[in-house]
Amino acid sequence: MSLPSHGANAHQLYQRLNIPIPEMVIDFSENVNPLGPPNFVREQWESYANLITKYPDPYGEPFLSAAAMYHDVSLKQILIGNGAAEIFASIAIRYQHKKVVIIHPTFSEYEATIRPYGVVIKEIIAISSLPMNEVLSAVENADVLYICRPNNPTGYLVPLEEIIQIATAAKRHDCDLVLDEAFLDFIEEQESFIPYLSDFPNVIVVRSMTKMYAIPGLRLGYAVAGKATIDDIRSRLPHWNSNALATTIGAQCFKEEEYRQHAIHFARKARTDFTQFLEGLNCRVLPSQTNFLCFQLPDPVQSKDFFEYLLAKGCVLRHTENFKGLDGNWFRVGMKKEDDMQYLKKELTTWFEESLSL
Repeated sequence: MSLPSHGANAHQLYQRLNIPIPEMVIDFSENVNPLGPPNFVREQWESYANLITKYPDPYGEPFLSAAAMYHDVSLKQILIGNGAAEIFASIAIRYQHKKVVIIHPTFSEYEATIRPYGVVIKEIIAISSLPMNEVLSAVENADVLYICRPNNPTGYLVPLEEIIQIATAAKRHDCDLVLDEAFLDFIEEQESFIPYLSDFPNVIVVRSMTKMYAIPGLRLGYAVAGKATIDDIRSRLPHWNSNALATTIGAQCFKEEEYRQHAIHFARKARTDFTQFLEGLNCRVLPSQTNFLCFQLPDPVQSKDFFEYLLAKGCVLRHTENFKGLDGNWFRVGMKKEDDMQYLKKELTTWFEESLSL
């Protein structure tokens, strides 16, 4: 049975597994900031009403200028998208009939968006640290390499010096590097590759406003790259591909430094606490740097029973059936507020006690 290929599809998951939906469901399969949007969104909500009566700026202002200022780059280096997913879809056309390298397990949209264009895909499996010799060898014969940093679903952050090494090798061999930094906001901005872009016209950085600022319903993402690359990607996008509500709120989000630091601290604390809990149950936990983590049961054979048990209790974990290299034997958990994490711990403890007593 095919399960939903993305998180945040709890209703579909229950339907496909034919499990009755409990009265209370906590969706740990999505990894948006559990603290909710910045306060100004609710405080100024009524002021946004006038935005829907006129056409939005075709280039995504005022968000375009705010993003350029935040990253200290030119306006011509930024492209606004209706979510990062639209950015990936528009990037994919650049590589029609080309050779592509994807490092798995990772975000499924890379392969989903490029496969219709007759590409040849080389897969590299790396659950944590990269096999650098294999990656550097692969870029010699590739047209583009996709890397998610920090990686979804593992949370692993490839060291910046390794990314620079890969980008340098890729540039030497006329290979593009697409860097997905959708979850980098949960670390620190100094980990971003964006400051290095002036030396690497072959690199495209994709960012998302969805995760950190808890605004997935607005759909807002952007790409940062050299002007020629941005012009090429934009030529394939429709006019008015971003809406006025998203670009207005998104522009204000960049001013929310205190909110951002609070979210980073919250995610780090929740992740550390839940890692210690899982390791106390002898689970294998991958070293995550962002607002979710990936773990495996002491006996992965029990994964299916464990997953369905938690669903019945209203705890929706992210399955890994469609993540190559994890193959359903791991689970991703998005960090939630304290009460939700406590509820998950209680149900996990009960499952372990019952399974050990059999």
